[in-house]
Amino acid sequence: MTNRKSLVGAFSAACAAALFAFTSPLQAQENGELVYMTPGLDLAFWRYVSEGVKSVAEENGYGFAALDSTNDPQTQLQNAQDAIARGVSGIVLSPTDSSTAPAVLQLAQDAGIPVVIADIGTDSGEFVSVIGSNNYEGASGVGEALASAMQEAGKTEATVGIVGISQARLNGQARTKGFKDAMADGGVVGDAGLQQMQAYTADETFKFTQDMITANPDMGGMFIQTDGPTLGALRAIKAARMDGDVLVAAFDGIPEFVPLLQSGELVVSGMQQPYLMGVRSAEAMLEHLDGGTPDKEITVPILIVTSDNIDGMLPTIRETVFANEIE
Repeated sequence: MTNRKSLVGAFSAACAAALFAFTSPLQAQENGELVYMTPGLDLAFWRYVSEGVKSVAEENGYGFAALDSTNDPQTQLQNAQDAIARGVSGIVLSPTDSSTAPAVLQLAQDAGIPVVIADIGTDSGEFVSVIGSNNYEGASGVGEALASAMQEAGKTEATVGIVGISQARLNGQARTKGFKDAMADGGVVGDAGLQQMQAYTADETFKFTQDMITANPDMGGMFIQTDGPTLGALRAIKAARMDGDVLVAAFDGIPEFVPLLQSGELVVSGMQQPYLMGVRSAEAMLEHLDGGTPDKEITVPILIVTSDNIDGMLPTIRETVFANEIE
């Protein structure tokens, strides 16, 4: 019986250790540890944010770990509890959505652990700083580029569909409004509806796109509000043999976007700079830990990348968007 209990205890300890070693192990460092809590590392955007946080943490003698919430609020809460129990120096949080962030912020506040928010935002709660982008402005730039392309193609009477990130997120709300306002200003007002992502996968958006095409045979444009799922939309458009008939705009960026923009298969993408966002988040945390007062809001610009300017913007994109994952 004693041996059995020992085995169970050892297994539990191994599981706890595995959680903290998901991307890199928390190592005892002179200055403590920083944790990055992310909605899901399967999405390239969050992986790039993580790399930015990690680079600053390790350069300054801190241990680091990224904890994946798998887009689940309960997992996010458990990750926060585990990080607090570990006694980390600070948490950089990208919440699953704005409504779930306050619970994590309250836990951290009660434990005296500072939190910097990287993107998405929160409905309430105490935090050191929030690092984000002007999602309304970025989506407006995307809408302007798509409206111009649709005008040039004679598609101003066509409808436009949106596959959005969660509209419970403040950034999701801003992306939808910014895009719609710009499209209306550009004279494109046809609405093919909005579907909200839950799994944030290309396969999910493939299905959404199929449904939109079936319900809206006159659809001439789409806006996919994050990167990887855009590939699912393009795949569905090809499967329907509507290449060139449905013009696609995206948000954020993955390396696969480069040739798609160069070829014109993708019209535009409003690329946040996730690696730079992670760097700024960690810098704000370290400034706070050193006794300083970082700005409460820090904005990282969004790059409006089109088929016309992609080649000139590649040097910047390689570093601040793709975390130097492409040559």
